[in-house]
Amino acid sequence: MGEKMMYDTIFARSFSRYDQKKLGYGAFVGCLLIAFSFCIVFKPYLGPRPLQNTRLSVDDADAGLKMLRITAASDSEKLRADEIEMVGESESPVMKPVCYVEERTEYCEANGDVRVDGKSSTVFLAADSSSAGALNGSWQISPYARRGDEAALIRVTKWSIKSWADASEEPQCGKSHSVPGIMFSLGGYAGNNFHDYTDIVLPLYLTSRQFDGEVKFLVTNNYPWWTDKFRHVLQKLSRYELIDIDKEVDVHCFPSVIVGLKRYPKELKIDPSKSPYSMKDFRQFLRSAYSLNKENAIEIRDDSNDGKERPRLLILSRKNTRAFTNTYAIAEMASRLGYEVVVKEADSNVARIAEIVNSCDVMMGVHGAGLTNMVFLPENAILIQVVPIGGFEWLAKTDFGEPSKDMNLRYLDYKIKIDESTLIQQYPADHEVFNNPYAIQDRSWYEFKSIYLQKQNVNLDVNRFRDTLLTALELLHQ
Repeated sequence: MGEKMMYDTIFARSFSRYDQKKLGYGAFVGCLLIAFSFCIVFKPYLGPRPLQNTRLSVDDADAGLKMLRITAASDSEKLRADEIEMVGESESPVMKPVCYVEERTEYCEANGDVRVDGKSSTVFLAADSSSAGALNGSWQISPYARRGDEAALIRVTKWSIKSWADASEEPQCGKSHSVPGIMFSLGGYAGNNFHDYTDIVLPLYLTSRQFDGEVKFLVTNNYPWWTDKFRHVLQKLSRYELIDIDKEVDVHCFPSVIVGLKRYPKELKIDPSKSPYSMKDFRQFLRSAYSLNKENAIEIRDDSNDGKERPRLLILSRKNTRAFTNTYAIAEMASRLGYEVVVKEADSNVARIAEIVNSCDVMMGVHGAGLTNMVFLPENAILIQVVPIGGFEWLAKTDFGEPSKDMNLRYLDYKIKIDESTLIQQYPADHEVFNNPYAIQDRSWYEFKSIYLQKQNVNLDVNRFRDTLLTALELLHQ
């Protein structure tokens, strides 16, 4: 306010009253002329925008390829290619393909004459008469659903999307397909059970479920052990043999191809306001893929049932890091409380672990990728996450606590104390390791990982943990 008043005072002293009055009239007329000129010049551009709360940019000026790139500006906006109509001089659509750039992923939808060349890692598009100007340009995309994570994407092949306009540039079809294709990468963090689901399996479900099996998967950066591990999921989503596109000599031709996978920003999350599917649908899909019979957790109705209704407790064991050092004592205490106890380490045999997890009513384990198998728990089951020393509270909540709610699971956590961590055998109680783990993380991720993820095991205080198992029993009575 003070600066404005000072500016007005200086302005007033620069002119006489007559000059100020004259200047005011002149300024008014000048503004009218400018406004009129503005309307004439920009009138063709003042039509309604096809999408609200989005930023639209056509990246054909530099790349040469007429392509619509959509960047979501709001989580509440659902972006759909069929809601966008972009026209050129011929008044026909020219923006192909449509690429969606979102917080954690990007993917492109190409329709028409689409040709995939594994040798050059290129997806070719035919340029029709309405897009004859789209020549020799390219768009690059990493088909792995973890956008912005350079440590992951360094292991992912970049694919180019190009157009051709005449026969001399046309890649010849070696194999033609009558159904759509979906391309995705098994690079990144594939092999870590948590990332297998949140980066690949769940995004693949979101992207391919709409085709009801009538779709072919094109895998880049393929690992045969991964496709064997998740063969039940892949066979449930596609009726066709998977294509290891990097090894293909022939050009594959499709009526449409999606390059990359859809996903939502949060881990193990489906936003039902933006998708026709939900986490409940996803879990039902998994139960069907692995022929799991148990849909609901046990409901204990009689406190004195004489063991007729013993809830099953699964203790997820680990061999090397963040392992329970007193598994037998935990199992014995749980059995005395009325649980039927199962101890199992999660391995690469998904069908077997899925059957075991699904048969249980409560699953417990130290924070780690094995807890991702909660996707197989029956409805209303209970997940107990044991949170180790090292400032894992936020990560524990983000990776498993919040996702469990959408899966209709009950969630409990148990934060261990210093004397329950084997780190107390390596460092004094007043050490920075216990008092300021965030400082160690800020200093070096590798130092943090070495200490808290690789050197730490858990010697659970069974008397203290007993209350958590009793709480789980109470929940099963509700």
